[in-house]
Amino acid sequence: MSTGVDRVYVARLAGTPVFDPIGDAVGRVRDVVVVVRRTGGQAPQAVGLVVEVPGRRRVFMPLTRVTAINPGQVICTGVVNLRRFKARPGESLAIAELFERSVTLKEDRSTALIEDIAIEQDRTRTWRITKLYVRRAERRKGVLGISRRGESLVVGVDQVTGLSQRDKNQGASMVIEAFEGHKPADLAAALLEMSPSRSAEIAAALDDERLADVLEEMPEEDQIVLLSTLQTERAADVLEAMDPDDAADLLGDLPAPQAAALLELMEPEDARNVEQLLGYEDDSAGGLMTTEPVIVGPETTVATCLALVRKNELPPALASMVFVVRPPLETPTGRYIGVVHLQRLLREPPHDAIGSFVDPAISPLHPGDHLSTVARRMAAYDILALPVVSDEHRLVGAISIDDVLDHLLPSDWREHMDEDEEAQEPAAGGARG
Repeated sequence: MSTGVDRVYVARLAGTPVFDPIGDAVGRVRDVVVVVRRTGGQAPQAVGLVVEVPGRRRVFMPLTRVTAINPGQVICTGVVNLRRFKARPGESLAIAELFERSVTLKEDRSTALIEDIAIEQDRTRTWRITKLYVRRAERRKGVLGISRRGESLVVGVDQVTGLSQRDKNQGASMVIEAFEGHKPADLAAALLEMSPSRSAEIAAALDDERLADVLEEMPEEDQIVLLSTLQTERAADVLEAMDPDDAADLLGDLPAPQAAALLELMEPEDARNVEQLLGYEDDSAGGLMTTEPVIVGPETTVATCLALVRKNELPPALASMVFVVRPPLETPTGRYIGVVHLQRLLREPPHDAIGSFVDPAISPLHPGDHLSTVARRMAAYDILALPVVSDEHRLVGAISIDDVLDHLLPSDWREHMDEDEEAQEPAAGGARG
């Protein structure tokens, strides 16, 4: 392997484009996979890169397949295994798990925090961690009496202890900043790659809204594991921030006493919405629906409706239409009138009342309708969301296409998705190693 620089710093490598030998883009470096042994005296080894390929999927690329690391680019050779990366026992992610870890400097027994890691090739062409860029943890007074951050310095990896030890006080800001602007599914996938203890640290540092979005993108068993790492009061706050249907699904998988305790700590209105959904069978329209679609009265203007569906937190499927009802406008609402599609909104004068544009062809579902009925109705209408109304013809919720697919697909569809993608891309074969 040739390198444009003798020493490569991981923080600078992150985000670097990866190209194949003919210059086609493969993806971007997101992290470096390292092996830090507690015994043996050998320097920690870097074994591969985590590369984000098109589709925001993160895969493993062995460093043995990297032919050059130059400023601004990484060149690889051979085929790339497109199976989603997951760390093996003994492996760590440099940015996600080692950055902000505290180590002890042998020189004076002071504590420092890792802010960057340097890797170099030895005579056997093995990449090893050789240097750490660290900042002393203490704060000191400057000459003008101003408090300053601790001194930063570069030290050899053999000049510190504690690199292989878990740090209960390790920060998470660098990881969270790295995923700023990414979709929740990207951060969810990254957390699944980390050790359980590190993913718990990241989760604890996220705000409630962000953590709720991330949990919604995880498999149910992983949701339960991560939620169990939170204090009960914090877990209840995160459940409040989740979509009611997702919160109900998660609570439904918990032991009844634990679910009851969390509901008791939630805000009454949020708890009431979730309890309503818990009363339905999982494979029924009531169990699939959310109680928070876009609901308006018939006198609402087109311009107001367009503003409502423009909100970032609204899922695309639910943003495809508004549901028109008589007051009250919270579920269960007053009498249900109908739906108006987003495309219709875009064609009408902004100051016209929405009640004139209701689609009479869309029949609502009943909470007891089976999943098969829901799927057939959605396919027949070629629509992204459907209303659910009670016997009194009040809107109680709406079902979006993503909730239907989640229940129709096998519970482990996320794992099989990677296998399907590999089967469709013959050049993506090859074993990890």
